[in-house]
Amino acid sequence: PSVTTLNSRRFTNKLALLLYLVHTVAAIALVCFLIFKGIQGLIDGSNPAKRKEERVLKYLLPQVEAASLLSITLAFSWQKALREWPQIMVYFILWCTFFMSLSAGILLICFQKPATDGVGVCFIAFAIGNGLYACWVSQRVGFCYKVLLKSLEPVDKFRDLNQPAYWMLGAGFLWMSLWILAVVGALNFYYPALVIIALLLSLCWTTEVMRNVVNLTVSRVIALYYLRGMQSNTQFCFQRALTRNLGSACLGSLFVPAIEAMRIIARGLNLLEGEDEFMFSCAHCCLNVMQSIFRYGNGWAYVQIAAYGKGFVRASQDTWALFEREEMEPIVDSDMMSAICFLTGVCSGSICVIVVAAWTAKVHQPFTATISLLAFFIGYLMTRIAMALPHACVSCYYVCYAENPENRLFDKTIKERLELIKAGRDVVVPTPRVPRRFTR
Repeated sequence: PSVTTLNSRRFTNKLALLLYLVHTVAAIALVCFLIFKGIQGLIDGSNPAKRKEERVLKYLLPQVEAASLLSITLAFSWQKALREWPQIMVYFILWCTFFMSLSAGILLICFQKPATDGVGVCFIAFAIGNGLYACWVSQRVGFCYKVLLKSLEPVDKFRDLNQPAYWMLGAGFLWMSLWILAVVGALNFYYPALVIIALLLSLCWTTEVMRNVVNLTVSRVIALYYLRGMQSNTQFCFQRALTRNLGSACLGSLFVPAIEAMRIIARGLNLLEGEDEFMFSCAHCCLNVMQSIFRYGNGWAYVQIAAYGKGFVRASQDTWALFEREEMEPIVDSDMMSAICFLTGVCSGSICVIVVAAWTAKVHQPFTATISLLAFFIGYLMTRIAMALPHACVSCYYVCYAENPENRLFDKTIKERLELIKAGRDVVVPTPRVPRRFTR
């Protein structure tokens, strides 16, 4: 049976928490060791890697630090603007990401180097997909704006709700500063390419956990407000997210991004039309797998993890069961908030690429492609941490409504849209299901 107490004191997903703590200790040890190797290589005058390390420190470190500071500034700018002007910002984010990623791609191609050309083509391809997506979802922007506006109303009641994001971004900036020094040290160690890839994967997991700690903190504050009308202490909720619910944040950080990526692929497969038996067999298999996985792991689970202290899998199951009970699957399937938060990260990353690539091309052009990719990841990861606040507010609005639709804090926005969907007068994007021709 599910645990339904609001004061659960048990630690969730202990195995994932243990794995993350082991990873953190190993990552800190590796970073410290690589920093030592880097210093040793710089001091040793006979070291053949000394010149390479000096070039990296001179032509890469300043740009990376600048990208980190710029991304933090952009992160809070996006969040503030989205809270102040939600209707304008939804359209602005959709099309600003298109223009920024397109501009970044064109700029990199203009350098006429094989590496920058390859990266530039990727940016342009994404910009084209982004433009098509913006046109495709134009009919759903109005509902997205209404839900965003309503879900952000409780934020003004908690003046310190942004503090967890401040702490996480500060910690992220410090960790990235040490991380880039470790990358320099990796040049003076065995298999530098493999070591740098390991450092990058570790950085991605760490920043994703930071984002979900903010998500859990905000989710608990807002969920308790909706469910019990409580004015929770943000600092206490933050401490709870860093301790009792950290295991769920670690587990979700590993699987939710992969599940969301599979969801996008499955939606694409669901649009396949034709008579190719092999393609439809692949679609059948992928859609079945997707349907099963999404029930046991989804981003909506963080609300129940924060509120009730459930494990990640149980919270995912219970949350989806609530949506099914209230027949809300079409609405949550077509929710745009995840895409909006993702696109803000891409937009910040593209802006960082434009600034850093132009700077690097002026001082040391051979590093342009490498620094551009690094700046993009930094901009994306930092922005996602700050955007956890509006994302958590929207998730709480949906999940808490599904738990108690009669709550006086909710209006008729969701109810009216459900009626329109049932009447066939609204546009939705369903979760990929197995087509009927395969179930016969």
